[in-house]
Amino acid sequence: MTNPRQLAFLALREIYRRGVFTDIALNQVLKTAQLNSVDRRLVTELVYGTVRRRRTLDALIDQLGKKKAHQQPPDFRIILHLGLYQLRTSERIPASAAVNTTVELAKTNKFKGLTGVVNGLLRQYVRLAENTADPLQLPTEPIQRLGVLHSFPDWIIKMWLEQLGEEATEQLCLWFNQSPTIDLRINPLRVSIEEVETAMQSFGVDVSRLPQLPQALRVSGNTGTIQKLPGFKEGWWTIQDSSAQLVSHLLNPQTGDVVIDACAAPGGKTTHIAELMADHGKIWACDRAASRLKKLQENVQRLKLNSIDICTGDSRNFPQFINTADAVLVDAPCSGNGTLHRRPDIRWRNTPETIQELTVLQGELLEQAATWVKPNGVLVYATCTLHPQENEGVIETFLENHPHWNIEPPLPNSPAAVFSSSTGWIKVWPHQHQMDGFFMVRLKR
Repeated sequence: MTNPRQLAFLALREIYRRGVFTDIALNQVLKTAQLNSVDRRLVTELVYGTVRRRRTLDALIDQLGKKKAHQQPPDFRIILHLGLYQLRTSERIPASAAVNTTVELAKTNKFKGLTGVVNGLLRQYVRLAENTADPLQLPTEPIQRLGVLHSFPDWIIKMWLEQLGEEATEQLCLWFNQSPTIDLRINPLRVSIEEVETAMQSFGVDVSRLPQLPQALRVSGNTGTIQKLPGFKEGWWTIQDSSAQLVSHLLNPQTGDVVIDACAAPGGKTTHIAELMADHGKIWACDRAASRLKKLQENVQRLKLNSIDICTGDSRNFPQFINTADAVLVDAPCSGNGTLHRRPDIRWRNTPETIQELTVLQGELLEQAATWVKPNGVLVYATCTLHPQENEGVIETFLENHPHWNIEPPLPNSPAAVFSSSTGWIKVWPHQHQMDGFFMVRLKR
């Protein structure tokens, strides 16, 4: 199959109806097709963009259709989403092409009798777009207005408004609805950053340095298949967002240390710790997900690292590590809402109830990991979420219960020091720092 819109429809059906994660559903359909790079990018944009904009697209169906979005047959709703998404966001696809291809999509998927509905609804949107700045009718109340316009659940918008105010919340929404950047972390044990820059430029790939991070390069433009870029097989670099790179710098492991990574898979931070230690010392990489630890093992082998040992199991149940570590990292399971541009479906999966469940787990992991740290050792707690309940709340509770622990600011020479605040912890806001949302804090026993 080579029809990009039909492939996008099949992926979205898996996401909407079966709850498959966006990246998995997309990879499944792309494996079935022989597409050129332009069509692969189109399928990817349609799938990721439609999932991101789901609430906005439903609001348009409610506004323009005779039936509300939730009353439409599920597959037909997906077809309308694809048509409206193209009309609303794509400058490269003419309106007539978006309408005609969506009508054909309805025919292909057993909705021949509803092609008039598709044609009428989409053409009504086109007419409105020609006569108004935005055909979308918005509520006036700020939470719902921002939620409908930028396609986020009300509870997420409310959380951001309480922390940031309306203007900054809107900037954050816009940032999360962009396609994500790709950052590389250079492996200095194998190559210099200058050598990777030269190799990428020779290959026709543009990269730029991120001045606060000594191992980071940001890739811009089309890369093609990542694994085919220069140096991947040789272990010169790995993909890791710049904010995630800050975490290991905050930990600041030293050559010869014993370090435990309590939630290690798939290994981005574990391997970074090994690089910062010049691969001398002992790193225990712990995780209960054996399948994800397999990915960690692959990364360890590709990067040619020797200091990492894998420990499979729940990090709440490892008494053998008590008082053994110079440094411990708890990169805790979290709601991930600092990565909503990369993982668009999680804005619809998470709820306030799932946040509450996560904070219990995070607290338990932190409690256990703290027992592993030697006197005067350090513990870094990190999440890729911006939810204060999972971040500040977890740390405040821990410190109340453990008066012999204190927050220690980043060391002055650490790249993380640039991001430090008066509280001692670091919160990376994407719209301010141009990287994934993250929270991290260094604790000293």
